[in-house]
Order: sequence, then structure tokens, then C-alpha cells
Amino acid sequence: MSDQPPERRVERRISSPEHRAAYARAQAAPMEHRPKLITSRSVAGQVHGAGPVGRVNTWLAVSITKSVGTMWAAYVFTLIAVGGAVAVITNNAFWTAVSVLISQTFLQLVLLPIIIVGQNVISASQDARAEADHLTLTTLHTINVQQLEILKQHRRLLEQQQEILGMLEKKAAGTPG
Repeated sequence: MSDQPPERRVERRISSPEHRAAYARAQAAPMEHRPKLITSRSVAGQVHGAGPVGRVNTWLAVSITKSVGTMWAAYVFTLIAVGGAVAVITNNAFWTAVSVLISQTFLQLVLLPIIIVGQNVISASQDARAEADHLTLTTLHTINVQQLEILKQHRRLLEQQQEILGMLEKKAAGTPG
């Protein structure tokens, strides 16, 4: 065993003040914690706002992100790329221009920012779920620690009762009945 004092625990996570306050409440009064269901809708307003324009932007960004993340979209992009390659090889100026317009202008300048926004919305909902799950798990851990302490106390009481019973049995055995 070393003579050095135990290392002080340094908090490394970066969380919001609201989460830290909820974390403290969950540890102080774990029986009062109520788990929350977090859905994409419950946090969608955090990225673009809760107004009608924000809701439309969020819906559109998430819908496009989900549809672009399918194999069907991969097939379409592959056809565009193959069509562009064929147009370049055959020196077809019109189809080369169409391919460049679609791939460089639309896909890179329009679709990519939409996908990033969709990912931001999805990430915000995942972060909110992770925070809610963290609070619930912290609460469950605190309750488990309390239950273990109660069980330790019960064990000490049972050991004391066993000692008393042993003394009573010895006393009863030593006195003539």
C-alpha cells in the first residue's frame, strides 16, 4: 500500500449545465427520477428552431439524408457516374455537360450541405437520448449502491442476532432445565 493520497477524479466530459443539474438531482434523489423517451421530434427544434420553417427544414433535411443513405440512391449515383464516363469516352459534349452539372453542381453543392444538416439533426437526437440514458443509468447505479448498503446493514444485524442466539443457547445449555 502506498503512502500517496488517492488521485483526485477529474471530470472530463463536456455537458450542458442542464444535464449537470439533472445529474446532481438524479444522484441526490434517485427514487424521484423518471426516465424520458427521447425521439427525433422531441429535439428537432434545437437545430432549426420550433417554428414552421424550422420544422420544414428539419423534415426535409432528415428525409433527404435518409433517402440518400439507401442502396437505391447508390445505384442512381453509380448510373450518373457510369453515364458521365461513357459521355467523356465517346466525346459526347451534351451528356458530359449534363453529367458534370448533375454530379458537381447538384450533388456536391446542394445535396452535400443538406445531408450534413440532416446528420446534425440526427446527431442532436442521439445526443439527447444518450444524456437521458446516462441520467437513468446513473440513477439505477445510485439505487443499486443504496440497496447494497442496506443489504450490508441487514447482514450485520443478522450476524449480531446470530451472536445473541449463540449466547442464549450457551446460557440455556449451561443451566439445568
